[in-house]
Amino acid sequence: MARKSKSNLSELYLEENKDQIYENALAEIQSFELPLGTTLRSVYDDQPNAHQKFMEKLDACIRNHDREIEKMCNFHHQGFVDAITELLKVRADAEKLKVQVTDTNRRLQDAGKEVIAQTEEIIRCRVQQRNITTVVEKLQLCLPVLEMYSKLKEQMSVKRYYSALKTMEQLENLYLPRVSQYRFCQIMIENLPKLREEIKEISMSDLKDFLESIRKHSDRIGETAMKQAQQQKTFSTALQKQNNVNYGRNMHLGRNRILESKNEITLKRTFEDEDEHEEEVLTAQDLVDFSPVYRCLHIYSVLGDGEIFENYYRKQRRKQARLVLQPQSSMHETVEGYRRYFSQIVGFFVVEDHILHVTQGLVTRTYTDELWNMALSKIIAVLRTHSSYCNDPDLVLELKNLIVVFADTLQGYGFPVNRLFDLLFEIRDQYNETLLKKWSGLFRDIFEADNYSPIPVANEEEYRIVISKFPFQDPELDKQSFPKKLPMSQSVPQIYMQVKEFIYASLKFSESLHRSSTEIDDMLRKSTNLLLTRTLSSCLQNLIKKPHIGLTELVQIIINTTHLEQACKYLEDFISNITNISQLTVHTARLYGLSTFKDARHAAEGEIYTKLNQKIDEFIQIADYDWTMSESDGRASGYLMDLINFLRSTFQVFTHLPGKVAQTACMSACQHLSMSLMQMLLDSELKQISMGAIQQFNLDVIQCELFASSEPVPGFQGDTLQLAFIDLRQLLDLFMVWDWSTYLADYGQATSKYLRVNPSTALTLLEKVHRGMKDSSKKNNIFAQFRKNDRDKQKLIETVVKQLRSLVNGMSQHT
Repeated sequence: MARKSKSNLSELYLEENKDQIYENALAEIQSFELPLGTTLRSVYDDQPNAHQKFMEKLDACIRNHDREIEKMCNFHHQGFVDAITELLKVRADAEKLKVQVTDTNRRLQDAGKEVIAQTEEIIRCRVQQRNITTVVEKLQLCLPVLEMYSKLKEQMSVKRYYSALKTMEQLENLYLPRVSQYRFCQIMIENLPKLREEIKEISMSDLKDFLESIRKHSDRIGETAMKQAQQQKTFSTALQKQNNVNYGRNMHLGRNRILESKNEITLKRTFEDEDEHEEEVLTAQDLVDFSPVYRCLHIYSVLGDGEIFENYYRKQRRKQARLVLQPQSSMHETVEGYRRYFSQIVGFFVVEDHILHVTQGLVTRTYTDELWNMALSKIIAVLRTHSSYCNDPDLVLELKNLIVVFADTLQGYGFPVNRLFDLLFEIRDQYNETLLKKWSGLFRDIFEADNYSPIPVANEEEYRIVISKFPFQDPELDKQSFPKKLPMSQSVPQIYMQVKEFIYASLKFSESLHRSSTEIDDMLRKSTNLLLTRTLSSCLQNLIKKPHIGLTELVQIIINTTHLEQACKYLEDFISNITNISQLTVHTARLYGLSTFKDARHAAEGEIYTKLNQKIDEFIQIADYDWTMSESDGRASGYLMDLINFLRSTFQVFTHLPGKVAQTACMSACQHLSMSLMQMLLDSELKQISMGAIQQFNLDVIQCELFASSEPVPGFQGDTLQLAFIDLRQLLDLFMVWDWSTYLADYGQATSKYLRVNPSTALTLLEKVHRGMKDSSKKNNIFAQFRKNDRDKQKLIETVVKQLRSLVNGMSQHT
């Protein structure tokens, strides 16, 4: 029951709620404010019978409004009728008024036509005036834009690209935004990026032309820079030498005058050139227009591409550096080849140094140092290679001077050049080698042209000319009257002068190397020692070994080397005067000329001994002994007398030699003659010797002994020279006296008369004599009275031979 009651209440509530919904819908329809679709949709979305109920509600509402309209019309109908009546009354008056108004209007229109025309004219003028004002205002806004754009075009035409970029920036940021609505402004805005690209291309093209230009003219830039550096150095050196009054006063007189004259001329010319060009001094940078670089750098910096430009510039310059550092294959043949090579490199780095100091960031000190180190390594490698081909010392000296100027120039721009000066020390060794080769030829020519005879001087003037070239002093010779002869030959003063010229030539290379006087002195002494110990020594050794050099020439060579050895101290003084370094300094090197000339002299002495022996051998070879002669001729052999006469004349030439040399040569000749004669007797091809041949041989040995006793060379004590023939003498005495019993009895005793006779030698000769006697007995067998004596003698010989053989065998067993 309760549940049914609740159901009825809800239905009642819904029914009331629906009525309220319909009421609201009708109110909305009557308001004409809200769309009906929504209202109707809300009605039809309800219960299925909602349409019918809504239509009922709508009809009821319509009936209510009809009743209200009817009431309203009934209420106002009488007033409406009265209004119509009034209107009908005023109808006639209204028509009259209309006619009057129409007439008045017509007359007014006719009268106002002129005013209308003037008014329209005024309006038109006012519109034009307003338009003109508007145009002026707009033109005033556009005119600066056009002026700036015209200015931009003008700057582009005169290639003021950096200013053009600034103008573009003002146009974009300040002027164009004010008139951006106009079409021409849009065209300008579209053209500005194109103009920027055009400026970049033009500036890059100018930069490329600039790079190509400096690549072609870098040699001229470098040449100018090197010339200025050289002039500045020359001027500074000239001033220093002019202020130093005592400079070079201790140098050789002739050389000093030449140097002083050169210094005065150089200083004078330097002052004159300085005065002449004082107001017109062009630096290497003045030869180059760097504006393309500045312009391109500024343009790329403004456009925000500065890093791109820097990388491009450095890359291109590195390529150019590699091209500049690449030498020509024939560079080593001429000085001009080296000069052009150095000028190009100097020009390249002068430009880079200028760019470093006048621009910010385009190149840095690190970049230039890296580039210079790379270039320096390449330069040193190139110079090492090409300088090794130079065989002319003058060319090497020119190369050294160019390297010094090159180094001084770049050092003035802040580049380190120590490695170049280290390279110069290597080239100095090569220069010394070329000098040594050149002087080797000069020495050979001097030796070839020498007559190897003492220098004749006819008067005082000729004597002074010789001693001005060579420091010769001989008080005994000075006392002699003219004409007279100096002991050395013409090559001695020539060699001495050439050694001094070599020192001068070596000094030329040592100049401008930024070294101390002590180092220069040491270099000069070392190079001079090389000249003496290697070149001159080699030339002397080769000269001594030449076949056409005879004994007379060898004697003169020994005399010459003696005087050159004595002159070495003057060469040391000469070097000390040039460098102003005292010989008493601890580190001062000494010249090795003493050992050089001693070695040469010893070689000449040995060659004298050899040639004397060869000459003796030549005489020995023409000896024609009749080894089977029965009796001697009673006089010495002709070949031996000729040999002795030759030795006498030869030893007379040795009077100018040192005593020991002549004595040694004489002793060596006598010993060799004695050995040769001994070998002649003991020759294996000689099978038999007669006693007559022994007697003839004894006469020849007696002549040799007489020659030794005649003292062909003074200084021998007693019979020292005769001892050279003592072996021969004792052997021949043994055969001449036939004192075999004494020989055999006293053999081995210190008091033996035949102490120098060797048993094997005696045996060999005795066997030959024995065979000779046998042969002689066969030929003389017709004489019966001699047959018994010969047989006895042969028996004696056979007995002695047996005893000698036993002695020889005993000696061999003992050995």
